Amino acid sequence: MPFRWIALACALATGAAAARAGDDQNTLTPAEAAGGWTLLWDGHSAAGWRSVSSPAFPAKGWRMEDGVLSTEAGGRGGDIITEAVYSDFDLKADFKVTQGANSGIKLFVDPDFNRASGRSIGLEYQILDDQLNPDARAGRDGNRTLGSLYDLYPPGPAKHANPVGEWNTALITCHGPRVEHWLNGRLILSYTRFTQDFREHVARSKFRSVPSFGELRQGHLLLQDHGDVVFFRNIKLRIDPAKGPQTPTQNP
Repeated sequence: MPFRWIALACALATGAAAARAGDDQNTLTPAEAAGGWTLLWDGHSAAGWRSVSSPAFPAKGWRMEDGVLSTEAGGRGGDIITEAVYSDFDLKADFKVTQGANSGIKLFVDPDFNRASGRSIGLEYQILDDQLNPDARAGRDGNRTLGSLYDLYPPGPAKHANPVGEWNTALITCHGPRVEHWLNGRLILSYTRFTQDFREHVARSKFRSVPSFGELRQGHLLLQDHGDVVFFRNIKLRIDPAKGPQTPTQNP
């Protein structure tokens, strides 16, 4: 197993152990701090986050309570995005779904395009109750189930999700064109952007009419409000130090 995979698996195991203990949520372990991880959500405020449709954080529809960030039923808050943009990174988050729930974590989001189109477009790590939400049986070959790249690539056989009502840990790594989806310490999907294979999958997806879908070199990170109750905590980010600071610039 490559060294980076071992390091990522160890980081996930450390996070999972902390989650089981129920202590020290939304904090960095000494190993994480030494490894370059930072908190993307501080556990109690909207700092660093905003609505996808305005510069302010939604006034309703999202809750921050007991170190957990959650949506409320009905989709009144809308999607939220990071204030900063990112290109090369590791993103880690605990999530928990309620029965039948649908949500997701999206990468490379352009809010200007989203406002113009009325859609929150980005590469989505699907978060779903596979048993009760009908979207799990839509799409093609499981490419809308938990852990998939939504409507493009399904997760592999290594996928093992905890039951509805229990915490899971997602890890998304994005280094250059290669993106990996991890779930509970297991690599379940990898794909390479800007390739013929990737573009063929886009052409077969519901995003085929979206200009340059998945081609942005950097963008905001998004947590989806799909109208169902979902929970997030321990949202952490590690930026590739070789890439230096990442600030908003014009995408090609």
